[in-house]
Amino acid sequence: MIKFTPSPPPQKYPTTDGRVIDYSPFVEKVHAHGALVCCATDLLALTLLTPPGEFGCDIAFGNSQRFGVPLGYGGPHAAFFAVKDEHKRRMPGRLIGVSKDANGKLAYRLALQTREQHIRREKATSNICTSQALLANMAAMYAVYHGPRGLREIAQRIHNLTAILAEGVTRLGHTVKTANFFDTITIELKCDAEELALAAGEAGINVRGVDARTVAVTLDETVTKEDLDDLLHVFATASSEESYRLGSRGQLDAPVPALDTLATDLGVTPATPAARYPAALARTSKFLTHPIFNSHHSETEMLRYLAQLQGKDLSLADAMIPLGSCTMKLNATTQMIPVTWPEFANIHPFVPLDQASGYRIMLQELDYALSEVTGFDQISLQPNSGAQGEYTGLRVISAYLKSQGQESRNVCLIPVSAHGTNPASAAMSGMQVVTIRCDEQGNLDLADLKAKAELYSDRLAATMITYPSTYGVFEDGIKEACRIVHEHGGQVYMDGANLNAQMGLCKPAEIGADVCHLNLHKTFCIPHGGGGPGMGPIGVKAHLAPFLPGHPVVKTSGELAIGPVSAAPWGSASILPISWAYLKMMGDDGLRRATEVALLNANYMLRRLEKHYKILYTNSNGFCAHEFIIDCRPFKESAGIEGIDIAKRLHDYGFHSPTMSFPVANTLMIEPTESESLAELDRFCDAMISIRGEIAAVEKGEQPRGNNVLTRSPHPVEVLLVEKWDRPYSRETAAYPVKGLRERKFWPRVGRVDDTFGDRNLVGLGGERNSYS
Repeated sequence: MIKFTPSPPPQKYPTTDGRVIDYSPFVEKVHAHGALVCCATDLLALTLLTPPGEFGCDIAFGNSQRFGVPLGYGGPHAAFFAVKDEHKRRMPGRLIGVSKDANGKLAYRLALQTREQHIRREKATSNICTSQALLANMAAMYAVYHGPRGLREIAQRIHNLTAILAEGVTRLGHTVKTANFFDTITIELKCDAEELALAAGEAGINVRGVDARTVAVTLDETVTKEDLDDLLHVFATASSEESYRLGSRGQLDAPVPALDTLATDLGVTPATPAARYPAALARTSKFLTHPIFNSHHSETEMLRYLAQLQGKDLSLADAMIPLGSCTMKLNATTQMIPVTWPEFANIHPFVPLDQASGYRIMLQELDYALSEVTGFDQISLQPNSGAQGEYTGLRVISAYLKSQGQESRNVCLIPVSAHGTNPASAAMSGMQVVTIRCDEQGNLDLADLKAKAELYSDRLAATMITYPSTYGVFEDGIKEACRIVHEHGGQVYMDGANLNAQMGLCKPAEIGADVCHLNLHKTFCIPHGGGGPGMGPIGVKAHLAPFLPGHPVVKTSGELAIGPVSAAPWGSASILPISWAYLKMMGDDGLRRATEVALLNANYMLRRLEKHYKILYTNSNGFCAHEFIIDCRPFKESAGIEGIDIAKRLHDYGFHSPTMSFPVANTLMIEPTESESLAELDRFCDAMISIRGEIAAVEKGEQPRGNNVLTRSPHPVEVLLVEKWDRPYSRETAAYPVKGLRERKFWPRVGRVDDTFGDRNLVGLGGERNSYS
């Protein structure tokens, strides 16, 4: 029998009711029993309070929203997850590490990727793929702009105002139950909470009701003295003492305590700040000591720094990004503008529903449009990424099977060609992954599917199928595959990653899927943001609808609903206007036309490139769907060239590489989308054909193996400016392999990164490591 030591639930620091607790004794006891301690915490509070790592916690996590990111009716926001060094190889998701390039220059890269789903599949540490990279950058820039001193000043001001509010509320006859706090206090009223909420509502203020006689109030940096005065008037209105009854604003029998008087009585000044938390928990250690966080504190300097960073990134503003299975299509300005409007940005996800009626109308219209496009009976907008949509869909399937008395069904059949998130999500959902083969043409092996469906007939829960397949082919047997699974009692989960090849032409529900996630950051035009935000709503047929995720604060589903998969009831609601606007402006005919052009563009490129490269899979008529795979494996033997060399060389031509080594090792998967012009398609094809010529030069012996323009690419400017050029090709060949690059050139900023060095000498970007050599 396996023995294990269970760990306690995550501790909250500060707690949800505002308390600041010294967990040191608790941590010692837990560690004495060989268990780990997790801590949910607040980044801004930690500028004043001792950080969890210093009192022994093993893991700290939380939300970075309050570092300059709008509430957005629930998102998007970036979470953070930090661990002690010994746990780094068990971390979920992306990990950025420091390495060096071939020229010894500092370079950043995704590190320890062998933990992740695209490699480890069902054995990965998580199913995370799309994350919240754009929001993480926003929060980071907030810290860069304010620096450690500015952040402490913001936090201290918030704490001061909270201390003043606590004193004022106490003088009005209510009881502050939170003795030690940072920015939140819980108040026991001398009246009904409903009465206070009514008075607050009339003043344009929302307070959190805890129970019939208790409310909680949280302050942030946007709170002004006027806001605080309004709050005190609200508490005076709801006071049970007659002297504080309010007929109309400003007509109190006795005055509300003046803020200046409260501050003076408390001894709160900029020079003498409040400290309503244990002295032992006051932070003494330094943080954000890297020069980056101590340099850019004017708007001009900040603007220049951001522009410098932006110049390092190749975006759709520079060239097409032909990443297969990613659908890097246009994010139209008209669709994007509403994201900046305060009407969408400044709404809390838990406001009364009558304060978000416009949002609700938009969400309902988006729900209806997505149902129409996919053929499903109901949509949940809660999942925040495709992988989270997978996890949600599989949990919904499990809940449905349990309701049917078939809880023993736990086998999920997944093709070898599936995205890594599929098996990782299945494993997270508690399912046993059984792999299905594909045939030589890249199609799902129906004979193998049938055999395994029969073998696991009594335990079959689901299959996960991508359509078109990740090999870039519309499979003729897709409906038969669905029939086989249904015949043996399983449900069909369709991975919607390739939905851009279906819109207007077919519907997942009509093909036979019971549930499907929709990548709004692919097909429906939300930007990828360098790795997020994404949205992964799921559509389901009627029999699964009662099990769609609910929420403990805002009712979104019925009694049979699974628990929430996002902190907010409608996920990252503030970016949903992008997809809503896209669908409204495109209409049925536009969506169909977009799909047709996406298919046309891919097949046009296939025809141009098939004369120079081996195309791995097509259908029986020689066509692909919206993407296709180039086989780079023959070049390893003929020239010592691999897919990564072609990918790196494309940087010199001003292009982002296609998807590399997925779904087949040493291949490149190309997806042009409908957004690219014929001229841009030709520019990319010309680059690939030119690279094929460079490979041929190695094959013919005109260039040496292992020391040629491909294996030593990319070529940053500083490499070309060295006084002594000792390479067997010219600087001209390195920098300007085709004529058009003299007028339009995106220069790579680093040379080829040393991946092995980066993994063997991992240096995280946090902690005390503030200089790298």
